[in-house]
Amino acid sequence: MGMAVGKHGPHKADINITPMIDVLLVLIIIFMIIAPTKEVGLHTMVPEPAPPHATQQPRIEDIVVTVHKDGTMLLNQETIVLASLPSRFAQIYQARGDAVIFVRGDGDLLFASIAEVIDMAKGAGLQRIALMTSNPT
Repeated sequence: MGMAVGKHGPHKADINITPMIDVLLVLIIIFMIIAPTKEVGLHTMVPEPAPPHATQQPRIEDIVVTVHKDGTMLLNQETIVLASLPSRFAQIYQARGDAVIFVRGDGDLLFASIAEVIDMAKGAGLQRIALMTSNPT
């Protein structure tokens, strides 16, 4: 803090803001250096959108897990509970090796439910997991 003394009148104290600006600039530089610059996440490939009039049916050999917003799940056309899903994924991995598992979720569903299915598939050894859009009904 500095003090300016004038020739006329009593002493007048002025705040010298130059040191405060220096401290502020140093703090900005420090925060810029320590801030994380690399985003962490999963590597994904976004597919090209299908034409609006085209309808795609899953092939017979495809494995599709459908998660509904009420909590029910289908493995292809078979109703399955969440607790038995890891053992079924292990059977699929043993039978087919590196098969692709498609996961389809309801549009109103939280992604945490889909992430749980993906985590179970990864835990069973499946590495190729694809997401499908829900059918508009």
